[in-house]
Amino acid sequence: MMHSNQVHPQAIVECETIGKGSRVWAFAHVMEGASLGTDCNVGDHAFLETGSYVGNNVTIKNHVCIWEGIVIEDDVFLGPHVVFTNDKYPRSPRMSRTSNRYRQKETWLESTVVKQGSSIGANSTIMPGITLGAYSMIAAGSIVTRDVEPHALMAGSPARRVGTVCFCGLKTSPQTGPTCPNCNATIADFMLHD
Repeated sequence: MMHSNQVHPQAIVECETIGKGSRVWAFAHVMEGASLGTDCNVGDHAFLETGSYVGNNVTIKNHVCIWEGIVIEDDVFLGPHVVFTNDKYPRSPRMSRTSNRYRQKETWLESTVVKQGSSIGANSTIMPGITLGAYSMIAAGSIVTRDVEPHALMAGSPARRVGTVCFCGLKTSPQTGPTCPNCNATIADFMLHD
């Protein structure tokens, strides 16, 4: 575990809230008013907007943009090119017909919450205003349009539940039995964290 921050000289870090041990790599941009927890890794060309929140022990791979209203809890993995959105009906706020709607955040900003231990695969899109349950896993290339239950394995466009995953990420099934062969967690352990 690292004790001091490591910011690449070609990264832009404008915020004051970065936890100890976090690393921000080249061409990443963390805006003023964003929050980045301890022991995080922020990959090349990632972007954290003002009003975004990232907890502790989070891995953010290259080219991930985390917009205002997005909450990433502890121990989350975000694969390369994961896309978050925060407006269900986006238009340019500079267009005269929509400028009224964009005067107050309450009329357009949707919050998305990624709960502890979740993983989102590369090139997935997460629509606004939803919650991804703790320790859920989103398969690469999926488009998530609704809330996801804890420990759910989701895949497709739109994403549908195709299984259940353990805390460690291993897919569970009747063949694996009531105890995970990797980390010894049980189905009862899953229920404690729902």
